[in-house]
Amino acid sequence: MAVQSGVYRGVSAAERTADRRRRLTEATLEVWATAGPKVTMTAICASAGLIERYFYESFANLDEALVTVLDSIALEIEERVQAAADEAEAAGSGPAERVRASVLAFVTLLQEDPRKGRVAIIEAGALPALRPRRTALLRHFAHRSAEDAAEVMGLRPPTPSEGEIGGLLFIGGMAELITAWLDGVLDATPDEMVDAATRMYFGLYT
Repeated sequence: MAVQSGVYRGVSAAERTADRRRRLTEATLEVWATAGPKVTMTAICASAGLIERYFYESFANLDEALVTVLDSIALEIEERVQAAADEAEAAGSGPAERVRASVLAFVTLLQEDPRKGRVAIIEAGALPALRPRRTALLRHFAHRSAEDAAEVMGLRPPTPSEGEIGGLLFIGGMAELITAWLDGVLDATPDEMVDAATRMYFGLYT
């Protein structure tokens, strides 16, 4: 009866499906960060310890799995950055401290798990199918950057396009900075990068 009702060893069918999706998502991150553009469904399944039919239980194809990972990283970045900014604001910190806290949260996340930075910033741009989604996410963060400039510092760019230009310069610059850091060609500490990024942010909007 337990098996027929969908419960096996105390775990429901829905819970088993969710666990397989979690394992496949984590395996996608690991394989993608290691293999780069050569990431394959077969390698992901092997890393997750699951047969390929379970892959199709969670994702329509490889691209969907990659987009899922990319979107989850973007959401985590947004949540961590916003939480740091809110915490700084609640502590009575000024605009500079709030911006620095936000940038530090982003850099810390990538320092804790460099795979996420490599996948979101470097590898996603190497796959033609992922480039549109990566571009959309960069523009989203650029728009948020311009919005935060207005909210944090009370600055309003003369035109919306100038605000977007500033956001793209900031986000694009951060992407290049992180790429050099993750590739090991930039010898800089996280604090040095955070300080430089904070100065750049204020320079773009003041």
